Amino acid sequence: MIILTVAIVLMTYAGVAIGSVPRLRMNRATIALVGAATLIAVGAIQEDEAIASLDVGTILLLAAMMVINANLRLSGFFELVGGRVLDYSKSPRMLLALVILAAGVLSALFLNDTICLLFTPLVVDLTTRLKRDPIPYLIGLATATNVGSTATITGNPQNLIIGQASGISYLAFLTHLAPVALMGMAVCWVVIVLVFPHEFRGRLPLTEVDSPQIFPPLLWRTIAVVAGLLVAFLAGLPIVSLACVAAGLLLISRIRPHKLLDIDWGLLAFFGGLFVVTGTIEVTGISEDLFEAISPVIRGGVGPLSVATAILSNVISNVPAVLLLRSEMDSLANPQQGWLTLAMSSTLAGNLTLLGSAANLIVAEIAATRGVKLTFMAYLRAGVPITLITIALGVFWLNFVS
Repeated sequence: MIILTVAIVLMTYAGVAIGSVPRLRMNRATIALVGAATLIAVGAIQEDEAIASLDVGTILLLAAMMVINANLRLSGFFELVGGRVLDYSKSPRMLLALVILAAGVLSALFLNDTICLLFTPLVVDLTTRLKRDPIPYLIGLATATNVGSTATITGNPQNLIIGQASGISYLAFLTHLAPVALMGMAVCWVVIVLVFPHEFRGRLPLTEVDSPQIFPPLLWRTIAVVAGLLVAFLAGLPIVSLACVAAGLLLISRIRPHKLLDIDWGLLAFFGGLFVVTGTIEVTGISEDLFEAISPVIRGGVGPLSVATAILSNVISNVPAVLLLRSEMDSLANPQQGWLTLAMSSTLAGNLTLLGSAANLIVAEIAATRGVKLTFMAYLRAGVPITLITIALGVFWLNFVS
């Protein structure tokens, strides 16, 4: 049974890492669900144990943030931000800086994947209108959303898991990791300017900015709810309950419900499947054997833990890596530092390659539908130095400053 369980888990993780199955139309969500169902079917985990392994708090928080993002999108908030970026851009370097800043800050407040979904078309349209090469700006968008999302519990899916499992407050998380995110955004800008020197010369041509479609009542109501939510987060009130209350308030509307409930059900299903897979690893005792073998690395401090997390995140993806490592964090000498290191390194590791995070793939896929091809090698030129430098800065900050 142990051998069979390990085989199913390894095949599931391999499928999640690749993102597809040859000759079958399967994505990460269906692969995770099939893996979970197979483990239940063979008796590796019992039905009640599988249900108990589901982290309902994380799933609810993720769904609530999706509802909030849907309201921001419908109100025209993201179009308004895109228009302001073009308004203030006087040179290619300034345009890149504003794209990175906007993407990074918004990713810290909301989910990074959502920012990529909404901003990629804006970046392609802006650069096409200005007759610039869109590739450096798309790389800036992708890397900045990953880096910026490091700052908060609500920045990305793996941080949501860590926030729920660790019990670290929103303010404490922000205090420790926001400086890493800010330094990381600066690194993104410097590296991209150095890697693509010919793009960042001269000034931008004057161009008319189209007025964004704004719906003021919805915009101001959504901003008021989000502002109240952030204040409550900083005050240390329960994150999941507050996010659900905020989403509930925004669902009281005259807008058609299917537009407000624009939720990525596939992502929620992906999480559910992975929770069962990692739950199986724990109940069968496989995790104990695994961590006994790598415990010298995990317990070696911020540096070794960061390296191990970064490697694992690029092998099986960052969300599975966090789910696999989370059970060991509370056994470390300094659990809070361990959790923060896990959040920092699993997120920043996503910038290593184009396949390193879902945010990168979203940018590449949406750009391709608009005739812009972001290749693996073009991304790699900036992704490798950005990842190495930002993780090094994060290790230094958590080890010696924070």
